[in-house]
Amino acid sequence: MSYFKHHVFFCCNQRAEGETCCASHGAAELQAYAKDRVAALGLKGKGKVRINKAGCLDRCDEGPVLVVYPDNVWYTFVDKADVDEIIAEHLQHGRIVERLKI
Repeated sequence: MSYFKHHVFFCCNQRAEGETCCASHGAAELQAYAKDRVAALGLKGKGKVRINKAGCLDRCDEGPVLVVYPDNVWYTFVDKADVDEIIAEHLQHGRIVERLKI
């Protein structure tokens, strides 16, 4: 059994000016939001959910991106509403959010 039920990595990579990257789409701010939201919902901790920042996940052209392990599901997102939907549907109820899946 994994230490966490779900381990979520948000790409927060910052590339040189003019290059596509997740950081230029507000990924760090939305990662912090997701971390706070998961904690507020009581989903944080051993056997539950962990939200982490990651360096380059090599999918910047599809970004911003996050990946949920161990499910190996990749998502893109635009705003807090998208992050809320991923948390509610995938992390709480185990349903993949098809419209955001990449």
